[in-house]
Amino acid sequence: MNAENFQAGERLVNAAYVRQGSQGRRAHELRVRALLEQGKCPEAGWDESTIELFLHELAIMDSNNFLGNCGVGEREGRVASELVARRHYRLIHGIGRSGDISAVQPKAAGSSLLNKLTNSVVLDIIKLAGVKTTSSCFVVPMATGMSLTLCFLTLRHQRPKARYIIWPRIDQKSCFKSMITAGFEPVVIENVLEGDELRTDLQAVEAKILDLGADNILCVHSTTSCFAPRVPDRLEELAEICMKYDIPHIVNNAYGVQSSKCMHLIQQGARRGRIDAFVQSLDKNFMVPVGGAIIAGFSDSFIQEISKMYPGRASASPSLDALITLLSLGTKGYHQLLRERKEMFSYLSNEVKKLAESYNERLLDTPHNPISLAMSLKELDEQNPEAVTQLGSMLFTRQVSGARVVSLGILQTVSGYTFKGFMAHTDKYQCSYLNAASAIGMKKEDVDMFLKRLDKCLKALRKGKDQKDSPMLNIDIDSDMEKCNIEGDIQH
Repeated sequence: MNAENFQAGERLVNAAYVRQGSQGRRAHELRVRALLEQGKCPEAGWDESTIELFLHELAIMDSNNFLGNCGVGEREGRVASELVARRHYRLIHGIGRSGDISAVQPKAAGSSLLNKLTNSVVLDIIKLAGVKTTSSCFVVPMATGMSLTLCFLTLRHQRPKARYIIWPRIDQKSCFKSMITAGFEPVVIENVLEGDELRTDLQAVEAKILDLGADNILCVHSTTSCFAPRVPDRLEELAEICMKYDIPHIVNNAYGVQSSKCMHLIQQGARRGRIDAFVQSLDKNFMVPVGGAIIAGFSDSFIQEISKMYPGRASASPSLDALITLLSLGTKGYHQLLRERKEMFSYLSNEVKKLAESYNERLLDTPHNPISLAMSLKELDEQNPEAVTQLGSMLFTRQVSGARVVSLGILQTVSGYTFKGFMAHTDKYQCSYLNAASAIGMKKEDVDMFLKRLDKCLKALRKGKDQKDSPMLNIDIDSDMEKCNIEGDIQH
């Protein structure tokens, strides 16, 4: 209510009580005002009542929620299900216009304000996370792969002769397919082995640029966050090479916002050389549903070019989810999550190392990877090669998600390209291994439960027991809430 309505309410309720209520409302409004004026993530997280009040006030600014609105067009924010309307806080119009995903919609002032605020708050978080010279970013309602494709399609207009994209190999399908979908030919640069780590072959990158000709290369497509034993690309050196040959540089920073090391690499790369844009996932970095990404960069004009390349309007759901989450956390809450993630990575590394040594295996030495680690399965592979694949199945049926067991020699064809040793980021790594990662939101209980189940699986394989796992049978689950041991026939 506004001041006039509060004053009118004093005729019905004691004026002192109404003034007290007005002051309570004022506290919410001051938070909203600070957000609108500063465009930054609040230091302390907001309570749900403030967030919901803010979202409802944004919604009534959209024409579909006007009292007496008469819509006679084909896109009037009509929703058949009341449940769907409530799920989206009645922010139905989406974001952007047909010519620019960042443009303001005349009949959706609230949704447009939501879009602008989200981009501003996310930019603030990216700077706080370590890339302080980022000048512009926007949330796009596509996951990382398609967002990379949008970047490549934008570069096509700047470099019409270009056919190739230089890509230091990382065995992940979506980033590879992003180049194919955009109509370019990936030039795969194999990694070099340094100790246990797979690192960028800078000499091979530069040699390929000289071989193909810089004008024929759309960009270098590098990676920060990745599965060990691959480590983040040598971003600073790649950025210098791109500057030297005047070649654009796009960075796949899928889950790198949560890592100060990955963000530092981007910052240093932009300082020493050339990085045109870096792309990161919303769900992996901010714990929201899958379906959104952030495209960020150091040139306002180039980031605006990318936003204008997006055809038509777009869903506001990823922007809404991101804004709600960041307002709930505040910068204090997000920094706390980042600190906890680092602590969990240290704890996970130490505990996996102990477990590995008890089975005559070892934690692979990958100090340049700040999120993912790998434990060798060399002895298990030598005893029984089938046991390595079986271990992955056993962990999955025991509800361990995210861990990857990598066997050697796997052939995989992706969009017509065949990779040897797929998932290992190289044709032939030195041993089979198991991956685990410490990502944002992981708790100590997750690490302890994973290690307990991994230990049981390794013991069973060492004893040579016949393991015929099924999601319904032979399940051994331990948790703080329940203990369940089901073997044999299911009792009805």
